[in-house]
Amino acid sequence: MSRVRTVEALNLAGRGLLEAGSGDGSHGLPSLLELLNERWEFVRCETERRQLELENNLSQVQDVTMEIQDLLQWLENTDLRLSSTRTVWGMPDSANERLNAHLELCVEMESKLHAYTDVRNAIHRMLERNNVARGSSTEHSMSILEQKWTSVNGKVQERKAKLTQGLGLAKEFHSTIQDLLTKMAKCEESIAELPSPSYIPESLSAQQQDHRVLVNEVNCYGERKLMVENVGSRLTDLSRKEDCDVIHNLIMTVQDRYKKLVHHTADRGKILEEVKKNARQFNESWRMLIDWITEVEQTLDTHKEIAVTHEEIKQQLTEQKDFQKLMRSKRPMYEATLKNGRSLHDRAKSSQDRQHLENLLAELKDSWDTINGKSMERQHKLEEALLFSGRFTDALQALNDWLYRAEPQLAEDMPVGGDKDMVSNLIDKHKAFQKELGKRAGCIRTLKRSVRDLTRSSTSDAHWLQEQMDELESRWEAVCKLSVTKQDRLEVALKQAEKFDELVHTFMERLSEVERVLKYGIIPEEWQGLLAFRKQHEESMSALQTQKMALEDIRCLGEELLSFCHPDSIITLKSWISVTKTRFEEVQTWADQQDQRINGALAAMEAEREEGQRLLDWVSSAEEALSLRDQDPLPEAVEHNLEVIAEHMVFMEELNRKFPEVENATKSCKRKSIPKQQISPSKRLFIKKRSALKLQPAPALPLEHLDPQTPQLTQLVSSWQRLWLLALARQTRLDQHQLTLIQMEEFANFDFNVWRRRYMQWISHLKSRILDVFRTIDRDQDGRISLKEFMDNVLASKFPTNALEMNAVASIFDTNSDGYIDYYEFVSALHPSRDPYRRPLDPDHINEEVSRQVSQCNCPRKFQVEQISANRYRFGDSQQLRMVRILRSTLMVRVGGGWTALDEFLVKNDPCRVKGRTNLKIKEKYLSPAGGSAKGLTVSRSNSSLSLYSSASAPTSPMTRRALLRRSFSGDRCIRPRSSIAALGTDLQFTPPGQDLTPSPCEEVEKLPT
Repeated sequence: MSRVRTVEALNLAGRGLLEAGSGDGSHGLPSLLELLNERWEFVRCETERRQLELENNLSQVQDVTMEIQDLLQWLENTDLRLSSTRTVWGMPDSANERLNAHLELCVEMESKLHAYTDVRNAIHRMLERNNVARGSSTEHSMSILEQKWTSVNGKVQERKAKLTQGLGLAKEFHSTIQDLLTKMAKCEESIAELPSPSYIPESLSAQQQDHRVLVNEVNCYGERKLMVENVGSRLTDLSRKEDCDVIHNLIMTVQDRYKKLVHHTADRGKILEEVKKNARQFNESWRMLIDWITEVEQTLDTHKEIAVTHEEIKQQLTEQKDFQKLMRSKRPMYEATLKNGRSLHDRAKSSQDRQHLENLLAELKDSWDTINGKSMERQHKLEEALLFSGRFTDALQALNDWLYRAEPQLAEDMPVGGDKDMVSNLIDKHKAFQKELGKRAGCIRTLKRSVRDLTRSSTSDAHWLQEQMDELESRWEAVCKLSVTKQDRLEVALKQAEKFDELVHTFMERLSEVERVLKYGIIPEEWQGLLAFRKQHEESMSALQTQKMALEDIRCLGEELLSFCHPDSIITLKSWISVTKTRFEEVQTWADQQDQRINGALAAMEAEREEGQRLLDWVSSAEEALSLRDQDPLPEAVEHNLEVIAEHMVFMEELNRKFPEVENATKSCKRKSIPKQQISPSKRLFIKKRSALKLQPAPALPLEHLDPQTPQLTQLVSSWQRLWLLALARQTRLDQHQLTLIQMEEFANFDFNVWRRRYMQWISHLKSRILDVFRTIDRDQDGRISLKEFMDNVLASKFPTNALEMNAVASIFDTNSDGYIDYYEFVSALHPSRDPYRRPLDPDHINEEVSRQVSQCNCPRKFQVEQISANRYRFGDSQQLRMVRILRSTLMVRVGGGWTALDEFLVKNDPCRVKGRTNLKIKEKYLSPAGGSAKGLTVSRSNSSLSLYSSASAPTSPMTRRALLRRSFSGDRCIRPRSSIAALGTDLQFTPPGQDLTPSPCEEVEKLPT
């Protein structure tokens, strides 16, 4: 395109020659000019076609490159997002939320897959058509993109697999926990509903079998608990603290429930073992007695016949006496078995067990009475047989021996008192003795008849026999009277024993009720509740004093019983007296401690009320003083405002000193249960990425977690919070006023150029471009930003400035006052040419000096000077580029191997300045105004370098650069580079210094083909 002027000059010269001359040489000139123009037109068309093709290829490469860069940028952001966050598990809700957020990323990844595939296919097509050279930067960028895509896709899929695994593990953990808790709760309820241990061996065996099944079930729960703990430990390793707390709480709940279940199961097992032991002991002794009684009964039935001879009868009497001794030796075992049976009967809770024990006891008692009756009947028959055999003396001696043995047991001084069980046993023994006594009465009558018969028939021994019979009768009568007396004594002793037993059990029951109230009663924290609790305690104390009188009655009656009780009952009576005394002292101790606690709580609450009233008075006075200070206007001087701030800081220190006292006064308040508000990971990530203005967290309101129960504490908490908010608001107001005063002082000397230099240095320190800063502020990517967005972004960054300065700066940036700042206004405001202290660059000086000296030309057709690049110019029709520089304040032009001043160079090369011009007419003809129109004087630039502040890399609005390139890709003409615009335009034009006819970016956009 640099030959355009030459072709035009040749055409112009040829037409001139054709118009001026008519020689032979002019005959072939038209054909030559036509051939030249045809070839020139062909070359120009091919050049334009080639340029269009190259521009289209360039637009395609640029589109693909921009797509690659966008994909790489998205992959970098995604990789950074994945690297900055770790895989977090947790509870099902949070894990599902994180998985959904990651699935959104997977969906976005799938949507990017189409763009990635299109870019890769486009690169492959370009490589196949040789539009892109092998080993080029585009192919290298594509290989980087493929590697990055593979890496990020692998990370995304790996994260998805881990999150899916975490969600499944969380669901399994949660379901297992809930199922385990439900089953353990049901098992615990079933244990509570189990029937009481049975004293029937068959039922007890079945209960033990069921208990073994229960133990196996509890062991299975233990194994599941261990599994849950292992899963929970895996979850806590990759969970947030909030989820870890929930997981730990669930595991602790399972552990506590399992411990309770194991404890209840162990208690059930202990009770079953104890019942089994007692039942086995009773059944074994009962079985031994029953077997022995059955064997003895069979023996008695076998030896039922009474001997005839005297010796045989005496032998049978001796055997009968031995049997009675054996009976007496078995009686303690019999009594112990009966006592044990009655104890089991009292402890049995089911009617079936009580009926079974009653049947066993009745059977044992009947068997014992039966064998005892048979033994007594055989004794009586043997004595009668001995009497009838003629051995009157032996029969009389046997009766005397029996009465002699029975008389000491019926003596008046023989103790018959004691506890209820002992007296009942003594009554049973006496009843058996009375039965035997009744059967002996027949022997006495038989002896009397025998004595009468003997005295009638023989008189030699009559006197002795009568004496023996009188002695027997007197002893018999004495034994009968003692038997009746003992019966009366036993009845009286039974009444006293029953009274003592009733007193003891009633005393123990009432004492247990008082103890339950005293031991497990919770002292209320509010005043009215505490007064009611003290009244209840006074009632308990009065009931305890009543029980003290009952204890005295028990002691007196117990000592009275001990004075005439049976020796076997002394230990029992003493133990009951000791137990009742110990229990009363224990409950009395609990009552005294409870009384001390109540009195202490009342005193402390009274002190708290007084302290709360004192703090309320102080808060009211402080709030009134603070309100009076707020009514005063704020000072306008910085020093006076600092004094006010110092005065308020003294007040804040006093407020902080009072705060521990308020906390101590409100320590009895309950705490509110405030659930934690959780933010989903996606929202949290969105907030982190989108929030440009990081607000400082507001200070927590003091005592906001308290829930006061009394009106005084409620008033204290609300008053303190109100005072704290007023003090904090005044401190904030004073600080803001102080900051405003300081900013106003600084703003009085505000210089935008100083601010701009600081801002540019800050951008340079961040290693960013102005375009990057603008894109950061322009979130919606519409090519412009509002004044508020600009001010908020700068204030939110770490750049040192304030709101006053930003208001002035925003007004300077918004040159057209439309309320928005586009990219060109942003760049223009930050351009170094705004700096009046900036030292001009050499290219600017050179351009100005060249323009000034070229403008001195007065020819109709000006001398053409074209700036190719920085310090490189093309002068006139010459295609040679010459370097221009400043040397010691003189503009120098490179000529050959040396340097020449610009004015000297123009004198030698400018036609209107050339000295010794010869053919002036031809030159005037060539340089006549018809050859071109004289326009403004300027230096044409064809390939000037782009600085940081150039708009070449800026987004054009409303049509972006990508949109323009897409238009070129579709077949439209592209924007020509500046190197071709100057060459394809009209003649070189000069304008006076200070005027710039270079089209603005907006004008360039307007000139684009539509």
